Formats: sequence, structure tokens, C-alpha cells
Amino acid sequence: MELLALLFLSFCFLTLSGRTFAAESGTPVTTVTVKEDDDVILPCSLSTNVNIEKVLFDWKKEGTVPQKEVFMYVEGNHYNNGLPGQDEQFRDRVSHFPEELKYGNASIRIKQTKLEDKGIYTCDFPRLLPEPKIFRIELVVEGRLKLRNVSGAAPKPYVKMLKDKGLLECEVPGASPKPTVEWWDRDNKTLPSKTLQDTRDDNRFYITIQTTVTKPGCYYCVATQMEIWHQISSETCVPEVSDSTGWVVAGVVSVVLVGVLVGVAVLKAKGYNCKKDSPRETSLSSNSRQQHDDDSKQPLDE
Repeated sequence: MELLALLFLSFCFLTLSGRTFAAESGTPVTTVTVKEDDDVILPCSLSTNVNIEKVLFDWKKEGTVPQKEVFMYVEGNHYNNGLPGQDEQFRDRVSHFPEELKYGNASIRIKQTKLEDKGIYTCDFPRLLPEPKIFRIELVVEGRLKLRNVSGAAPKPYVKMLKDKGLLECEVPGASPKPTVEWWDRDNKTLPSKTLQDTRDDNRFYITIQTTVTKPGCYYCVATQMEIWHQISSETCVPEVSDSTGWVVAGVVSVVLVGVLVGVAVLKAKGYNCKKDSPRETSLSSNSRQQHDDDSKQPLDE
């Protein structure tokens, strides 16, 4: 008899435990995916379309002990109209659909999702007759690359231009996890670069890279840490790149022109006319010389 009683108690324990484990860690019925910072609706609806305006339903998030209270509705009272107990993470961010309650819809909306919102949620009807119901939903939050103020996030890169011809250097110190550091042009295209430093000190990474650009414009050093969805950049602008040979030629030409102008001015000051005789003036001079020669050949009067 004692053996039978022990087996009976074990069966009851396993049955109850199985129901609890299924409710707490079973495969989620629905998976919902959302981009970080977007709003999301977590669905929960009774298939019978029964009116739940006078029913209790409770949304919780698994993963902590105790579980986080997301949204509770008790016969018209809820976290948004004075009911206490909501976890601070979800305060002023969760709402339900009052007009849908009469159709058995207990879905909720979470505003501006965060990375920490991801996880398993339960929608529980503990007082529902003839038996309680519980629904499980997995929320997947896809991160967005942006500036984040978290431990290990890469600081703003230090950038500088080393030569007039466009040698650019970028330094990212003390980041963890290890960032990817790149030079981008204004079209967000990655430029070829050379790594000068890639060291690790006390689980912090120090990276320095260089690139050479041949066109004027603005360029960006970008540090990205995909593990924490962090991205930060610094900008530097390269002016028009001048050709030193061209400047030398231009300088020589300028000196020559100045010398010519000074010489002309000096000649004019001394009375010299730098203009050539016109054809008419040349002809008249020739005729005058011919007349003079003819006169000199005539015989003298006796």
C-alpha cells in the first residue's frame, strides 16, 4: 500500500510539474520580430471570441525571478489607470485595445521597443472558465546601429590629415568588444586602409588606421561594434590638392612678366619708342633718301 501511495503521489507531482514546465518553458506559440525603436503588437486572443471586459488577464516577461509585470487588466482596472505593480521597464510604454476586449482580444502594444525587451512573454487568463489559459509569445528585437552610451562603447575617433596630398589617420582607443574601424567617403563607400596599430590592453582594444585620398571632399572614420549595436564616426574634409610643379611654373612666369613690364617702363622713361614703323612711314623715309641722292648727282651751275 505504501508503494502504491508513493507511486500515486509521484504521478500527481509529475502531472502538475509537466503542466507548469509546459507553461513556463514550452515552445512559444508565436514569434514576433520588430526593429529597435519601432512599436510592436504582441497578439493574445481567445479563439471563442468571448467578451473579456470583466475578466483578468496578465502579461509577464520571463527570464527573471520574479517575472517582470508587463501589463495587467482586472475587470476594467489596469496599469495605465492606477493599478500598481508594473515593472519600471514597461512603465508608460504598454497599452491594450479596449474596443477589442468584447471580442476576446487581449493583445498589447509596446512603444519604442528596446534591445532589452526581447524575450518570452506570457499572456495568462488565470480565472478563465472552464479552465485557465496561457499563451506564450517570443519577441525578437533587431538592433539598429547608433550611438550608445554603454560600457565599452568606442569613443569618438580621433582623425587628422598628415599631408596636403590627403594622407588621413584615424585612432580609436579603449573599445570593447573589438570594433571594426574603416574610412568612408561621402557616399558611405569603404576606402582601402592600412592598419598601423591593433593592440589589446586589459580587455580594451586600440586601433589606428590610415588611408590616402586623391580627391578633395569630406571623409569619415567609422567605428562599429555589432555585438552592442554601437556605431560612431568623425569627419575630416580635404581641401583642393595643389600641384607643387604647377606653382613653380606659375611663379617663374610671373617673375618673367614683371621683368618685362619693368624693362618697358624704363625704356619709355628714356624716350625710346618700342613701336615698329608703319609701312607708310617706311615708304616716305625711302623716298626722301632717294630724292636726296638725286639732288647730289646734278651738275653744279657754271
